[in-house]
Amino acid sequence: MTDMGYTIAQKIIKAHKISGDMTVGSEVALKIDQTLTQDATGTMAYLEFETMGIDRVRTERSVAYIDHNTLQSGFENADDHRYIQSVAKKHGIYFSRPGNGICHQVHLERFGKPGKTLIGSDSHTPTGGGLGMLAMGAGGLDVAVAMGGGAYYITMPKMYKVNLTGKLNPFVTAKDVSLEILRILSVKGGVGAIIEWGGEGIKSLSVPERATITNMGTELGATTSIFPSDEITKAFLEAEGRGEDYVELSSDPDAVYDKIIDIDLSSLKPLIACPHSPDNIVTVESLKGTKVDQVCIGSCTNSSLTDMLKVAALLKGKVIDPTVSLSISPGSKQVLKMLADCGALTDILASGARLLECACGPCIGMGFSPNSAGVSLRTFNRNFEGRSGTADAQVYLVSPETAVAAALTGEITDPRILCSMPEIKLPQKFLIDDTAVIEPADVAEAANLEVLRGPNIKPFPKEIPQEDTLSAELVLKVGDNITTDHIMPAGAKILPYRSNIPHLSQFCFGVCDTTFPERAKALGKSIIVGGSNYGQGSSREHAALVPMYLGVRAVITKSFARIHAANLINAGIMPLTFKNPDDYDKLSQEDKLTLSDVFAGMDGGEITLKNETTGESFTLCASFTERQKAILKAGGLLSYTKKQGEN
Repeated sequence: MTDMGYTIAQKIIKAHKISGDMTVGSEVALKIDQTLTQDATGTMAYLEFETMGIDRVRTERSVAYIDHNTLQSGFENADDHRYIQSVAKKHGIYFSRPGNGICHQVHLERFGKPGKTLIGSDSHTPTGGGLGMLAMGAGGLDVAVAMGGGAYYITMPKMYKVNLTGKLNPFVTAKDVSLEILRILSVKGGVGAIIEWGGEGIKSLSVPERATITNMGTELGATTSIFPSDEITKAFLEAEGRGEDYVELSSDPDAVYDKIIDIDLSSLKPLIACPHSPDNIVTVESLKGTKVDQVCIGSCTNSSLTDMLKVAALLKGKVIDPTVSLSISPGSKQVLKMLADCGALTDILASGARLLECACGPCIGMGFSPNSAGVSLRTFNRNFEGRSGTADAQVYLVSPETAVAAALTGEITDPRILCSMPEIKLPQKFLIDDTAVIEPADVAEAANLEVLRGPNIKPFPKEIPQEDTLSAELVLKVGDNITTDHIMPAGAKILPYRSNIPHLSQFCFGVCDTTFPERAKALGKSIIVGGSNYGQGSSREHAALVPMYLGVRAVITKSFARIHAANLINAGIMPLTFKNPDDYDKLSQEDKLTLSDVFAGMDGGEITLKNETTGESFTLCASFTERQKAILKAGGLLSYTKKQGEN
């Protein structure tokens, strides 16, 4: 760091730094104030926490949410929920029951605090940045360590600033701001950076609107996104009955940024992300007339009371097109009850919409999948191929207003042709009802509590220390922008097995190659090769744990997404990159590969790869911190943590 002023994120990092250097690219260890988990990742995170042998969480607040696997078509999900509730009660974790809402929406409402650090086992944890939190997605192992009082390690990011001027026109929304920054930067444009939002334009954005923007910052590949904590933040917290949590937080006037982007809000039009990437963006009006089969409104991106009140106002007195199926998923019980109390829910239901649970639902392929080859407009944050549960669906990302316009007309329609937009204001006071949040037991009671486990919950897979010479077959070669949905799909058929790695392994890379699990397991140990931005998307550590279980020892790519690279290291798998990206083209699936002098190569930053099949040799970049080297040599973060505890 220089003697210049600090950005908002730098101030929080400085206040929470345990060790490390705040120079960009250096490793920094942070004290974590809060953690969150959800049930698709939480079961494994708590199994890992139990393995550490710590009786009580050591954070200021840890919350376990049930919002992903709420479709209970068998015993598996219900058993996981029971396990999470019992382990939360015993170890000092608050438990948000099924139906209470989506983790990011509820955390924003009830627990988020400006200036605090938050990591969550869900990639959209940066939603908390709308409140001025340093909120980051992380793997379950990292969350488990943080719950145990351990530090969370990040590579010190660059600082980007987005200056907003002007004011949004009617029917242009915070979602369109998110899509605009994705259009500018792409899904790779935020990698290695924290994005701070500022300028006069932010004064017109409510906290829920800010949270929509920070939520979708995840799709940029950014470490996180953050807004100042100001009078708008204060008003939101006071309306939630949490005025005492407010602290003012802003960047210094002389703060230095690595990149500055200017966006005039008044110049924006309604935007839409086309299949199959959040940055494949055009204007809504350019797709006018495209037939729509399904519309889904909700998700952690657009399920706030503000969004739902706008939807209700636009649907009032109207009926959706008979060829369209419309779902509505309020983000929390608070939102749903307030919609019911003011009559807005009646307006939504009268339109022909289907009301779904306050949960993630269709966003993760958990029900409400489109018809075959169907066009689905969704107010979600991701439209990866097959994520909806229908392999050939065409999924578009839009604002709630654009979604309503499509539901009413049966085709993609610029929402600006609708009636004048009713003015929607946040209430002075939200309806506060925390009865669905179960507090943990005190220490004395907890000692006698039993953790309840079902037959689908299997032990954490065995970690394997790295070898100094690794000879293995190239079991799978894939291209650019491989997502964690490609590696370890979601959906109603697969998610119930997140606590059962052996069974889950049958689905690994099923989108790319259905033979992969059988071939990898037969080889015993193997190497994967990928293109740019490998592992983008969800924070799910299962995309690392399952390959580890199947014997993958290294993944070699042109570049990695941040969270997935960290998860690979935590699982004892080496994430390596080509020094010369063109060398990617010189490797073929089933080639026999050798990595020599691995440990010395880690120390020197480069490892030699020999293709035994062709005789060619290549240089790979092995950029690891001392701690990461030790984790890889130990076989993974759990083994490393145990060794540290023994020393």
